[in-house]
Amino acid sequence: MLRIANVQTYVLKLSGPQAYLGKLGNDDEADEEQGYAVRDPWRSLYSGRYETMLVRITADDGTEGWGEALAPVGPEISAAVVDRLLANWLKGRELKGVRPLWYGLRDLMRERGHLVGHQADALAAVDIALWDLYGKLTGLSVVQLLGGAHAKSVPVYISGLPRPTDPERAALAAQWVEKGATHVKLALGKGVEADLATFDAVAAAAPSMRIAVDAHWAYSIGEAIELGQELDRRHALFFEAPLVPEDVAGHTELVSRITTPVAVGEAMRNRYEFADWLDRRALRLAQPDVARTGITEAVSIVELASCHHVPIACHHSVGLGISLAAGIHVSAAGADTLFFEYQPDTVPMAQSILRTPLVEGPTGFAVPTGPGLGVDVDAERVIALAKES
Repeated sequence: MLRIANVQTYVLKLSGPQAYLGKLGNDDEADEEQGYAVRDPWRSLYSGRYETMLVRITADDGTEGWGEALAPVGPEISAAVVDRLLANWLKGRELKGVRPLWYGLRDLMRERGHLVGHQADALAAVDIALWDLYGKLTGLSVVQLLGGAHAKSVPVYISGLPRPTDPERAALAAQWVEKGATHVKLALGKGVEADLATFDAVAAAAPSMRIAVDAHWAYSIGEAIELGQELDRRHALFFEAPLVPEDVAGHTELVSRITTPVAVGEAMRNRYEFADWLDRRALRLAQPDVARTGITEAVSIVELASCHHVPIACHHSVGLGISLAAGIHVSAAGADTLFFEYQPDTVPMAQSILRTPLVEGPTGFAVPTGPGLGVDVDAERVIALAKES
């Protein structure tokens, strides 16, 4: 029986043509590349670069598996968790499968409250690497290990129209329609009237496109109900992250007051969090991010959502090709997956660490068919980029 020989982490901070979702603010680009900023009126930290943490797990026969955590800020923290808390436990253990290792890793800090946050992100990266490694050892793709794909490709929605004005966003939406896109999500949360103005401008320019709204947790319950009811009249695709992520009761009230699906999930890391929200009918579209949950936990979340008749749309933002592939595999394995998030500005960055790019476009991602995640990571490039970061 093969055993795990080594676990290595790589912190990457890559510069792209522009920051994720566009320019951070009024500071110059040099300042953006050095630190983090809050994009008013949103409250989260953002980086001017594409930051992530990769994990490489090597079996004693030399076979490698790759994983990735969604770590858009402070990827060093997740890397430290892997290096100091997870790697030594893994080294030398038999590769009988992924789940026994996952449960052992999960329990290392469980009684201390660390099933969430940076610990969970680190666990997600290791879990993805283990699935990739086990797939390569068995000759099966991850989606085959999960029971098989429901389709050869996963449909997508365009995420964000990173332009500063509504006319520019509307023009970009029209360009996406010409390329075959049918769904788009707007990065809003800038006030009810402003959000509706953007929605209407995009709808006028791209009448065939279904439009969703991401409010970035910006609203009170009253504002969210007001905006949600207006979105109902406009037949919006979904209403993402309307309230602060701790307010389960508020989301439950909102769900009861509007028909537009309330979408939640990127802030959650495990099945227990999703179970609470699902039991309380606090969401109508579940958005787990596989680079925050890992594949093992994501599959449990997908099945829980299915039991509650809630469809899935996996979240994806600044992750590179490894987390992108993991999200595609989980999406393809789910019977109730509506679509996957397509980030046009991040996809070229995602592909930059792969020797053979994922097949993608504004209508969908082809499900990789090779063993494991089905992606060929350029290890030499990753090592070089980590040294530069």
